[in-house]
Amino acid sequence: MTVPDELADLPYAELLRPHAGPLATEGDYDTVHFDALAFDGGPGGAGGSGGGARFLESAVTDCTFTDTHLRRARFNDVWATSTRFTGVSLAESNWLDSSLTGCSLAGVEAFGSVLRRVVLRRCKLDSVNLRSAALHDVVFEDCVLRDVDFGEATLNGVTFPGSRLERARFGRATLKKADFRGAVTIDLADGYESLSGAVIDTGQLLDLAPALAQALGITVKDR
Repeated sequence: MTVPDELADLPYAELLRPHAGPLATEGDYDTVHFDALAFDGGPGGAGGSGGGARFLESAVTDCTFTDTHLRRARFNDVWATSTRFTGVSLAESNWLDSSLTGCSLAGVEAFGSVLRRVVLRRCKLDSVNLRSAALHDVVFEDCVLRDVDFGEATLNGVTFPGSRLERARFGRATLKKADFRGAVTIDLADGYESLSGAVIDTGQLLDLAPALAQALGITVKDR
């Protein structure tokens, strides 16, 4: 999937119209540009609730989402850059042919979500809950994934080029052609036994060997 570097490169750039005001529950946002906006869904916040909303061929630039409710929202062909998601609920959301570049996600709930042909580039994910999510052909490029929970998730054709995984959780996850080659760091808090179906290089195997041996109950003892 090719990701445009600039807003003007989007095939629907000339159709975009600016958004103003809060988000609406089950709202329809087709060819909308969210630019330099702050959506605060906390007590007293004016961000509104975008639960069940549909975003189609839209762009998000330099925005902040704080405690925003976007549960079961659908993102189809959405391009987001330089945007912060803090404490946002994206549980059971659906993402298709979308990208996030230079974005920060902290304390985000995305369990049960479905991501298909999604690219995350130069993003920071901190304590993101992706439990039971389904990721198909997803690319984490030059990202930092810290305390990200993939427990019971399905990762099919997921790659991590240039990314750092720190204390990631893969307990009872299902990996199919998940390619870790090119990842800078693979540090798991749990789920080593779930790496069946993953692709790693020789250097990564040597780095993971002690933890893999421990997870499999193998005792390594030199005479």
